[in-house]
Amino acid sequence: MTRRFQISPCSRALSARTMAIAALSLAVASITNGFTTANASEPEQTSVLDSTVIYPASFFQPYNPVSVNDMIDRIPGVSLSNNNGGGGRGLGSGGDLLINGQRLAGKENSPRDQLSRIAAREVERIEIIRGSSGELAVRGSSQVVNIVLQEVDTRASTSVEVSSDFHRQDQTFDPGLSLSHSRQTGNFSALFNLQADPQYRNEQRLESSYAPDLSPIDVMRETRVRNRTNYQASTTMGYSLEQHRMQLNVLYGTADHPVDTDRRIDDLSGTASGVRGERERADYEINNWELGGDYEYSFANGSRALLLFVVNDETDNNIRERFELDAPLQSSDERKSLYVESNSRTRERIAQTTYNWSLSDTQDMQLGIERAQTILDSSLLIGRDAGVAAPSTAFGGLRPALAVSNLGSTVEEMRYEGFAVHNWNLNDRMTLESSVVYETSEITQSGGVSKTRDFQFWRPTVDYRFNITDALQLRATVGKEVQQLSFANFSATANTSDNDRDADAGNPNLVPTEEIRYELGLEYRLPEDAGVLSSRFFLRELSNQIGRIDATTNPASPISAAGNIGDAKRWGVYLDGSSRLAKLGMPDAIITSRLYLFDSDVINPILGTKERINGRGQAGLGFRNDLTAWNLNYGFDYNHPLTGGQRQIEISNIDWHREAPMLTMFVSTVLFNDVTFRLESNNTLGEQNCRNRVRYNGTSASGNISEIEDVCWGGGQKLALKVRTTF
Repeated sequence: MTRRFQISPCSRALSARTMAIAALSLAVASITNGFTTANASEPEQTSVLDSTVIYPASFFQPYNPVSVNDMIDRIPGVSLSNNNGGGGRGLGSGGDLLINGQRLAGKENSPRDQLSRIAAREVERIEIIRGSSGELAVRGSSQVVNIVLQEVDTRASTSVEVSSDFHRQDQTFDPGLSLSHSRQTGNFSALFNLQADPQYRNEQRLESSYAPDLSPIDVMRETRVRNRTNYQASTTMGYSLEQHRMQLNVLYGTADHPVDTDRRIDDLSGTASGVRGERERADYEINNWELGGDYEYSFANGSRALLLFVVNDETDNNIRERFELDAPLQSSDERKSLYVESNSRTRERIAQTTYNWSLSDTQDMQLGIERAQTILDSSLLIGRDAGVAAPSTAFGGLRPALAVSNLGSTVEEMRYEGFAVHNWNLNDRMTLESSVVYETSEITQSGGVSKTRDFQFWRPTVDYRFNITDALQLRATVGKEVQQLSFANFSATANTSDNDRDADAGNPNLVPTEEIRYELGLEYRLPEDAGVLSSRFFLRELSNQIGRIDATTNPASPISAAGNIGDAKRWGVYLDGSSRLAKLGMPDAIITSRLYLFDSDVINPILGTKERINGRGQAGLGFRNDLTAWNLNYGFDYNHPLTGGQRQIEISNIDWHREAPMLTMFVSTVLFNDVTFRLESNNTLGEQNCRNRVRYNGTSASGNISEIEDVCWGGGQKLALKVRTTF
């Protein structure tokens, strides 16, 4: 029996409206070519040779910014990634943020978080670097943001932010606090931060189950409460003296918290007692620390040597227990039916050294080597109230489920890579950056499985940039990448997305996915800083793509695991537009739009069908307006995912997901000269994520449907009030 599921007419209409809005906003951005801006809305300088746009501190004065983040928000066409360029594979040389020309020596420091801790009054200028150069400490990004701080002998500032989140779903307040202090004394600088980030969530879920003939089976109502606050302390210290520059970063975070879940299941089939309940309690122990640093020496001839290191340690342990209740759902009658203990500890030890020198007036070179050690220690214990094994206190007093328990395993990767980067200014408008990386690694697994494997990869990349005009830039990139393996997939792991499946099998035979990537991008900066239009087309040719495979050892209990499923392709386009609205009488308003369209294909090994491996993209529209005379600004950001046609295929079920559109609104004002009050509304429309799941008797390839589930869930609207000041 085959049943086809389609997006509802309402969802189709909403998706069409969203795409129309995105296309319209792109058109609006286009026709503003030639718009002029009022007052100080123009950068001080544009350098065609290095494609750098410079915004002096005076540009931002009418907006009364408190932090560097407030300044970045006033620049069209700027976005920052969520990491420092290292990603999953060591440190690399990527990234898109510099502070005084220096990259951050760490992997866990979010650029946006860093910029929220630097007072706006300490900034001399912000540089948007669109070209490639051997002088940059990071490479590979379409643009790099460099925050240049004022050169003074002594300065100090302290920033305090007090916040409170209000969750309308259950009328709960959740307070937060951030305290930052920056100081410079002579050649020494330091930034200290303490933060309590509220991350409370009350999630409501409604799930309806049907038989193959669509007759109702049951309805489940679930309430899941996560009571979490993420505490973090960090410091960045730097020292510069003539040819020497040193930096040290330290970070510690902890987020221990409970998650309480209550379920009520109403039977509608008439074959059961009518109502039953489940209660779950999960206790999480989460903490991490990181130590990173770098030392750079600049030679008299202009060459530079850099040594950089990062050491980090992350623990993520949790214990989840399930208790079942029969009508009348009294807690005194509950019985424990499930115990899941999942433990993991990940450690990284990374060191990198590079040497940069000039070959001529138009060419420079970088050579480097990196050593990275990654270790994952994990264990999984699952106990149930059924089976033949004797009850054990190690399994919560229940019987060990030996088929899926992993009493402990260790996965270790030792990786070395050498790299060379050549940068060539072909002429006043063209640059060519070429690089080659040779990587060799050894992955060893011990515990339930003992296995050692060696890998070697070559990763060449060519990046060409052409300033067609002063405002129009073309970028073309061809390169090879190797994706980082998730070591958690090597051993059995707890499953938290399916109440009927407690664990996923591990696969110690995984190999990394390799990809050849082709990119072509165009960026056009409208005259007089009126806005930015950009497009990026990409194609990815993937080999050893990772997906879900059949890992069944007992035909009576089918189970899935992550596995290499063969070759795949991904392609698509990113379209972004950002424009000021001076011609509409709003000189300090910016409208932004995005339309990302993706597609992909791979042969699914479970069904033997051609499937997509990622979503279809997203459409979005943003707006902000500054009323400088009133020290007031307001705006919104709307994002609508395009998820049609994507299926997640497991061995015994097939899922269709629909992500919720999100509308964020804000209004902010500065009072008492330097106190900012900001009110935000997140998930303003109260939208929910939804999923359709079809379960099968045996395997999904059999086509023998046993049950159909429709479920939607969400956390409702969240209001956040933030009060921030710097002194």
